[in-house]
Amino acid sequence: MISIEEMAVVDENAAALGVPQKQLMESSGSAVARTVKELAEPGARIAIVAGRGNNGGDSFVTARFLDSEYELTIFLLGREETISTAITRENWDALEQGEYDAREVRDSQDFDLDSPDVIVDAMLGTGVRGAPREPERSAIETINASEATTVAVDVPSGIDADTGEAANVAIEADHVVTFHDMKPGLASIDVPVTVADIGIPSMADTIVEQGDLLRLSRDPDSHKGDNGTVLVIGGGPYTGAPALSAQAALSAGADLVRVACPESVAATVQSYHEGLITMPVDGDRLASDHVDQLLDIAAEQDAVVLGPGLGAHEDTLVAASAFLSEFDGTCVVDADPLGVVSETDATLVCTPHAGEFRRMGGDPSDDWRERMDDVETLADELDATILLKGKYDVLSDGDRTRVNRTGTPAMTVGGTGDVLAGATGAFAAILEPIDAAALGAYVNGKAGELAADGRASISPRDLIDHLPEVIQS
Repeated sequence: MISIEEMAVVDENAAALGVPQKQLMESSGSAVARTVKELAEPGARIAIVAGRGNNGGDSFVTARFLDSEYELTIFLLGREETISTAITRENWDALEQGEYDAREVRDSQDFDLDSPDVIVDAMLGTGVRGAPREPERSAIETINASEATTVAVDVPSGIDADTGEAANVAIEADHVVTFHDMKPGLASIDVPVTVADIGIPSMADTIVEQGDLLRLSRDPDSHKGDNGTVLVIGGGPYTGAPALSAQAALSAGADLVRVACPESVAATVQSYHEGLITMPVDGDRLASDHVDQLLDIAAEQDAVVLGPGLGAHEDTLVAASAFLSEFDGTCVVDADPLGVVSETDATLVCTPHAGEFRRMGGDPSDDWRERMDDVETLADELDATILLKGKYDVLSDGDRTRVNRTGTPAMTVGGTGDVLAGATGAFAAILEPIDAAALGAYVNGKAGELAADGRASISPRDLIDHLPEVIQS
């Protein structure tokens, strides 16, 4: 099954992989037409009742595939100038140019189906939630009162495709044709459902692409803190690494970013950006007696990034291990603490390179396709999400495995991994771990491509500066 949010991501990713929405709409409309032909004898009267979005556009394509065999009428609910997408408009124009019997319904009181044999419901689709308004409400009541066989496109209008609930009125379909994969809400509808393959490439589920950015919609009414708070635990031997991770988290959209670091470097870390909040701990490196203090701070955050600049001192790694064993929140683990990852109640997102992956117990293959199995196996063993960095980043939570192809050789400079960890932390504060890892890899690599622009080398600062541009694209 696939949720509506995930279906939108897959649609966009398919386009990014070279299969545009127009092609998918042709396949969708054809699939609906095939089902109608199975249910209706040639010459039967078919009424298509369409909305002004892409669901309606699917049905306009259906009309072209049915035209030669049936007596066909297409009803557009609303004025043609209010059609909401360019591709739907193109398919409406094709009906007008072909002189189909295509009618606008500007007043719900004038809606007259005239006793069809089959009705195609293409009014609202999967992206519409809440109670249907006019003219859809009256149209649904009219269709339900008809004796015609009703075929719903993707989901019966008025039904929430994720939950199966009807907010008010909903189409009482006799058959549903849905696309690519079953929608969760259709399982509760006691009618036949055809799941049509419309040509979405399988890699649209696997390759991280432009569509994944749809997960980052920001509520215009949100307040400070609603979009994620992040704690970076790092520094001591190094000051730049935790500062880079923290700045990346801010650039990736986190509302508040705190840096817990040894007091010996706190002032230096703070100097990198006025928006960083430093929370010093005693001494010049992380030690075991800091763990309780860090756990108290971490409990108030949406996500933690553990590792940037901590170093590999024995006491520091003991402290990192103790923190992980007692923490029960979301934690992105990077750099030296990756070697002490073990059983924990925390939700872990680990970001190793190949050498660190080996220290975690894995054995990465050279080929990225084989690495998918390697990463999935280790993620399952550790009950963690793992993002294995490379020319192609491979990420898995042990169940779902994906690949990111963005990036450039100009990103081989030090510090780019710290930026990745920080951006991933920002996303982990608001998203599921697998989605956070996917987006962390994608935006980091894409920012690198934009920053490089033909250069042989870029700085981590270049990445941070380009993150917002990628996220808003």
